[in-house]
Amino acid sequence: MKFVDTAKVVVASAMAVSLFAGCGKSEEERVDLSSEVKQAAEASGYKGEGGVLHIYTWSDYIDPGVIEEFEKALNCKVKIDTFDSNEAMYAKLKAGGSGYDIIMPSSYLIKTMANEGLIVKLDHSKIPYVRKNFDKSFTSQIIDPNFEYNVPYAVTYTGFMYIKNKIPAGVDINSWNALESAAMRGKITLLDDMREVIGAGLMSLGYGINSRNPAEIDAAVEQVLKWKANARKFDAESYKTEVASSATWVGHGYSTDAAQVIVGETPEEARDDIGFALPKEGYTIAFDEMVISSKAQNPDLAYAFINFMYDGKAAKTNMEYIMGPMPVKPGIEALDPEYRKKIVLSDELIKKGQRLMPIDDDPAVKKLYDDAWDRIKATK
Repeated sequence: MKFVDTAKVVVASAMAVSLFAGCGKSEEERVDLSSEVKQAAEASGYKGEGGVLHIYTWSDYIDPGVIEEFEKALNCKVKIDTFDSNEAMYAKLKAGGSGYDIIMPSSYLIKTMANEGLIVKLDHSKIPYVRKNFDKSFTSQIIDPNFEYNVPYAVTYTGFMYIKNKIPAGVDINSWNALESAAMRGKITLLDDMREVIGAGLMSLGYGINSRNPAEIDAAVEQVLKWKANARKFDAESYKTEVASSATWVGHGYSTDAAQVIVGETPEEARDDIGFALPKEGYTIAFDEMVISSKAQNPDLAYAFINFMYDGKAAKTNMEYIMGPMPVKPGIEALDPEYRKKIVLSDELIKKGQRLMPIDDDPAVKKLYDDAWDRIKATK
């Protein structure tokens, strides 16, 4: 994720391209993290060897080189499955999907997952780096500062990934109103994510993203249906490649996804014709968290991995791959100063974002959202 103006991300400078060409690092170019892995594992109390760590996370969300260093140093294997929305992940787990050690949901689902026994309370004696290295400047963006069940992994911001020269004259790409433009009919995608989409409708009307007011939620549904009339589809994954190919002109999506496309894996693949905008009416701030499954087969290895991800050198390397900030203070401080300015938002800009909060504590409110989402998806 890379931000420049108050509402835009415009990346592809020579600095950024050279800095992040590491997305496809060769074995020779990879950062040696073997000692960091061993130290983090030792600090977590891990004494095992071998085994398999199963992680369930978003796509392109952990540096493969960081994974390989972890595997090599501990003589283990890391298997990663991916999901494209919190709802899809949650539904799979509720349906009996198991076998995962670490899961990476967004913050607002943690309480529900804990109440339903899907995840365990954390033993902080096994993750000492977390308390030691957490960057307190991110406190306003997280939900649970006690980290009872969860450890903040990385934060994403939701807005528009777009092709600059395809935006019609008179359309303000820095506003949710851009989604209503008839000139872009069939060239827009919306995230296939209940909270993100309904939240966008709420924010576009000046309401809070976590509204529990039935009238406001109804109004948000009507707003979203106007956008749906223009949209090609609901999509949380392929929009990245579709914007890059011009099949989609505006993809409602995540900052980290956009940055990875804009910068490219090599300087030749950089796309300065693609931008990222944060709507001025409000945008989503969502932390993704590391939690340990109640059905984890290798919890000690999971603790070692979580502790390792809060090592400064590991976090720096990982941030240069995912192109978004992790709240790991020594990692943030080790970043190139120019890059740090781009991924760590100013206090002024953070104030314009809204955190997704849990709504499942009230079954009536949860039903409001579920029914609203069903109406959106069912309407032709």
